[in-house]
This record gives sequence, structure tokens and C-alpha cells, in this order.
Amino acid sequence: MNRSIFNELYFKVFQSGSPLYLFIGINVLVFLAINLLAVGEFLTNGSGSAANWLQIQLSMPAYYELLAYKPWTIVTYMFTQRGFFHLLFNMLWLYWLGLIFLDFLNKRQFVFTYMAGGIVGALLYLLAYNLIPVFSGTVERSILLGSSASVMAVVFATATLVPDFTIRLLFFGGVKLKYLALAYFILNIIGISSEPGGSIAHIGGALLGFVYVQQLKSGNDFSNLFKRRSKLKVVKNKSAPPSPATLPDQETIDKILDKISHSGYDSLTKTEKEQLFKASKK
Repeated sequence: MNRSIFNELYFKVFQSGSPLYLFIGINVLVFLAINLLAVGEFLTNGSGSAANWLQIQLSMPAYYELLAYKPWTIVTYMFTQRGFFHLLFNMLWLYWLGLIFLDFLNKRQFVFTYMAGGIVGALLYLLAYNLIPVFSGTVERSILLGSSASVMAVVFATATLVPDFTIRLLFFGGVKLKYLALAYFILNIIGISSEPGGSIAHIGGALLGFVYVQQLKSGNDFSNLFKRRSKLKVVKNKSAPPSPATLPDQETIDKILDKISHSGYDSLTKTEKEQLFKASKK
């Protein structure tokens, strides 16, 4: 039975083709690697230095001169959590909002939002800690870790795409995504005074998610920068009649998204849902 559970988890993370499950899996594996190493050191009367070393190697330093020696950390930090509840809440939000995101947009767009959100959050963090005088005394020993900036990007991208989409929260009942995102944003602004590094990175991720979807609605999909381009040259047969378009155009998709924004997903007709599904797969 345990073997089948692990096989199922392995399939979901590495073989299902879902970037959502892949990113959750990577976050969990990094968390386990650091913490199991710490447990092993504790049980063998170790100092815990190996676990701390691994965490530092994956976390991004705030000081740009230190970052020059660890450039990979601008990516690895967004998959690194040490605390259980830090991991738990980030993964829950990523799972809930990631499922909604992938109902309307495609896998490439999800990967771009997560990665770009984390990078923009990291850059805003670096700028703040190296340019704002209040951080000058702590910049050389400050580090950034956690997937929160990337998760914020997914949350805000989803809320911008379908602002009136309602989810049910414990103690609050049904809450529209636009209000949830706004509350989350305000809390992070307030949090700058107590947890400045994380809050600043979160804000960067949120801004990326918002701007990306706003541009997407205008017909500019930044994720196309990473779209694979075929090396084969297709020659059109002029004698054959043109085949009808199987995918809806951008104007049709924009109208469907506007309808969702005003009336919710359930207001779509069967044809509109099929068009949205086709567009999400292209």
C-alpha cells in the first residue's frame, strides 16, 4: 500500500506533466532534505552545520557582492523553506490558486508566472536592501528564502484574471479573489515594518502577477519568450482549401474573460467553456 502511495506521488510530481505538482514537489523535497539532514545531525550529536550550510547555499543573500558568488540562489531561494508552517501555507495557496489559474491559462503561463514572480520579488528585495538607508546595517547578513513571492504572483495573476471568482474560506465563507488579493497586499505593506525582506519580495511578486495578466488581456503574452519554436518549415499547399480555425481568437477570449469577471465562470455557455479550454491548451 505504501509503495502504491509513493508511486502515485512520484507520478503526480514527475510524470503527470503538471507544473503545479512539480513545483509543490520540489518545494517539499528541498524542505525534507534540509530538515532530515538537521535531524540526522541532531541524533548523532552534530552541530547542525551541514543543514545550515545547505540552507545558506540555496537562500539568496541581500548583499549584491555576496550574490555575485551565488547567482543560482535567485532561483533556488523560491523553492526553499525551513519552517513547516511556512511551507504548508505557501503550498496550500499555490495549490488552491494554481488549480484556478490552470483552469483558464496554460502550463507555460503558469511556469512563467511562478518563476518571474520569484525573480521580480528577489530584485525588489535586492534594490530595497542595497539602496534604502534603513537596511544598510543588516544587508550583509540578510538572506531571502521561501516561495511566497512566486505564490503571490500566482495569486494576483489569478485574481486579476477572474476577480469575481469566489472561494470559500474558514470563518469567512465566500470571498471574491479581488478582495482576498487586496487584503493580502495591504497586510504585506503593513508587514514591511516587522518583516521587511519577505514583505518586499511578496509585493514584487504580486506586482508581476498583476502586470502580466493585464498585459495578457491586451494581447501581450510575455511567456511566449519561452515558447518552443519549431525548426521545421511549413509550406502551405495553395491548391488546398484553407482549414477552418480551431482556436478562438484573442478578441473572443477577452470577451469570455470579461463575462467571467462580471458574472462568474458558471455564466458561460457550453460553447464558451469549450473555447476557453481550447485557448488554455495552445
